[in-house]
Amino acid sequence: MIIGIDFDNTIVSYDEIFYEEALSRGLIRSGTEKRKMVVRDNIRKLPDGDIEWQKLQAVAYGQRMKEARIISGVREFLRTCAINNIMFYIISHKTEFANYAETKINLRSEAIGWLKNKGFFKSNEFDFSLNNLYFAFTRPEKIEYIKQLKCTHFIDDLEETFLDASFPVNVNKILFNKSCKNASLKDISVFSKWEHITKHLFHEN
Repeated sequence: MIIGIDFDNTIVSYDEIFYEEALSRGLIRSGTEKRKMVVRDNIRKLPDGDIEWQKLQAVAYGQRMKEARIISGVREFLRTCAINNIMFYIISHKTEFANYAETKINLRSEAIGWLKNKGFFKSNEFDFSLNNLYFAFTRPEKIEYIKQLKCTHFIDDLEETFLDASFPVNVNKILFNKSCKNASLKDISVFSKWEHITKHLFHEN
């Protein structure tokens, strides 16, 4: 088993950051659910909403990256991988610089710093290496990495990754969706919690 894992909103949660930034800019109402997808969908309904959303992403993935939290259950999942000698890669669709950033911050460097601060590179934690981290400029490039690394499973919060025509048919598709909605394709396994993914991959077979 070789597991590929997306980064933003799969390993890392920006829910609080997106909510706070959107509220401070008057893009959402107080009381809006503090969930990235809810905030995004509300903003995209506004005039120039897509641009406003990209501005928020630039802030969350840039100057406020250090405030982002690791999603519950991720540590336990990765420790289980380490105990069972399961190789895992982080494969992220992330540019170096955001188009609508207010300050020029290297988003990839911020992500690496976050991983370091969360102990990913400690030998007694996950023993993760920079050699196991891949950044892609585009979704097709991300999918190409999944193929090259011979992933048997891939975990992502965006169903679009799995719906892409170039996504390899022999890779097990695992959608991390907090609202646990049904997927568009029957071969996509949907989970709302990382604990359920751990159980699915390590305790059900």
